[in-house]
Amino acid sequence: MRQLLLLFYVLSGLFAFAQSFADGDMLVEDFSHSSMSPQPLIAGDRVAIVSPASIIRPQTVHAAVSVLRDQGWDVVTGPNAFNRWGTFAGTDAERLADLSAALTDPAVSAVVCSRGGYGVVHILDSLAALPLEDNQKWVIGFSDISAIHALLTSRGIPSIHASMTEHIALGADDVDNAALFGILRGEGVEHSVEPDALNRCGRAEGTLVGGNLSVIAGLIGTPYDILRPGVVLFVEDVNEPIYKLERIFYNLKLAGVLPRLKGLIVGKFAKCAADADFESVESMIDRMVGEYGYPVAYNVPIGHVSHNVPVICGAPVVLDVRPEGVTITQR
Repeated sequence: MRQLLLLFYVLSGLFAFAQSFADGDMLVEDFSHSSMSPQPLIAGDRVAIVSPASIIRPQTVHAAVSVLRDQGWDVVTGPNAFNRWGTFAGTDAERLADLSAALTDPAVSAVVCSRGGYGVVHILDSLAALPLEDNQKWVIGFSDISAIHALLTSRGIPSIHASMTEHIALGADDVDNAALFGILRGEGVEHSVEPDALNRCGRAEGTLVGGNLSVIAGLIGTPYDILRPGVVLFVEDVNEPIYKLERIFYNLKLAGVLPRLKGLIVGKFAKCAADADFESVESMIDRMVGEYGYPVAYNVPIGHVSHNVPVICGAPVVLDVRPEGVTITQR
């Protein structure tokens, strides 16, 4: 009798859970934040440059090192940063060794990924085994580095989606570099973007997650899946057929994520050519989100373009889309 009663309670609970999901009342997951966060950098703090993905030219890194040192920081490069193993910047073990050392070294205050490309997914589970919460620091990068941002976001650790060594080498006068250095020193994010004809007006507050759409979509169903209801999502990509990107959006729609976002920031989709079905990625996305009421900002300068504004992944954001323009604010 007791077993039957226990079974009744279990089935009742499952029914209530399923019903709340169907009714749209289930609490959405808005990634929790730890009590700590990366500390602002001051003069003399150490910045480590590592290469967790594809090969990088040493001269590119050396130029970025000079710029970062001019900011007053002590800059070091990983022992394997310039290695080559096929198209990768060293073997999985070599790339993991450099990034693991930088992430766990208390003397390192920030980690700059030299470039993206491909390869982070090879070492993601090993990185997840590290005590990342014990010594939080800023991690900077984009493109394939979106996988690292997803890992950190899943652990409640903010990180910076921003350009890497090739762009940093342009110097401190570059507007995006200045914004990045400001974040590292403890300043917030305040971006203003021109209005776009496709914009959907409104205001959204929530946790900002996202990055390269193909990379983060590849993590769906894993412990590093950040594509969940209740977040403000930003996406960008490069050199992808529109139908592949549409497939990802359908995946998010069918999974119940797309209808229940708090807001959507559409970055740049570089080299994603028009096809017989869509004149642009943006027109495809506009169709996919047309039935939803949250704000959507298009043509935001985030992605594989020369003007790539930095934002903080896994941190609160206010997205304000108005007829006169868009503001993205993080404090």
